[in-house]
Amino acid sequence: MRIGLLGTGPWADMAHAPALSGHPGLDFVGVWGRRAEAAEELAGRHGTRAFEDLDALLAEVDAVAVALPPSVQAPLAVRAARARCHLLLDKPVATSVEEGRAVVEAAREAGVSSVVFFTSRFQTAPEAWLAEQAALDGWFTARAEWLGSVFTGDSPFATPWRREKGGLWDVGPHALSLLLPVLGDVRRVAAAARGPEDTVHLVLEHVGGASSTLTLSLTAPPAAAGTTVELRGKAGVTVLPESSESAVQALTRAADALLAAVETGRPHACDAAFGLRVTEILAEAEGRLGERGGQV
Repeated sequence: MRIGLLGTGPWADMAHAPALSGHPGLDFVGVWGRRAEAAEELAGRHGTRAFEDLDALLAEVDAVAVALPPSVQAPLAVRAARARCHLLLDKPVATSVEEGRAVVEAAREAGVSSVVFFTSRFQTAPEAWLAEQAALDGWFTARAEWLGSVFTGDSPFATPWRREKGGLWDVGPHALSLLLPVLGDVRRVAAAARGPEDTVHLVLEHVGGASSTLTLSLTAPPAAAGTTVELRGKAGVTVLPESSESAVQALTRAADALLAAVETGRPHACDAAFGLRVTEILAEAEGRLGERGGQV
């Protein structure tokens, strides 16, 4: 399958480009970016072409991978879908329900497949753990703590959109991508409160009767950073296992998933529609945080 890359930032360089260029089932046709010189440099490092014209790239590929801020990704994903390109998207699909819905509708109307890259969903050990827990019933509650320390040192992820939207929108999608398959959809965001800096605390009610709590941050002290996802229920207590797999390995598996969806015509569990549902929940939480200063 011929694929192009939209985006030229650090994530595109360290993860997307190596995954696409090294995948045996993909022909990495080229790169488009908002800065032509950056596209040239990235393309040169990974043995492909730079395109100044996005439509020219879309005309030469069967699919695109997107490594751009969500506010940029969403309209370009719509444009790519309308050009009959399958979509390998980053999370979150969008930071507004309207933009996320437009992506889903464009993909549906064009008949193209989509996969959203929630990292843990494409790592071997977390994926196996998730499948095991989703097969069980009787879950009572869950706790997800996703604490990053992005704005200290020289992190390549200290980007403007993360400074603006914070942990809710950057790491919140990761937490939801693991909780929803086990506990079921979210019936409502029962409570939301702000913590230090960008930190937010959420309480979710799930349709099956379970509840979950999420603590999300990009501004934790480095010594306090880390991820924990814990489930409690009739089967006991279980914790998300760590993974030693790199982002490149996980993206390679996400590309495998897109290829399988295209070949079989069966939607992947992490398709754009699932990405939209994640956006809807986060948008509800954001709205709750805006009520009475976020103490609701």
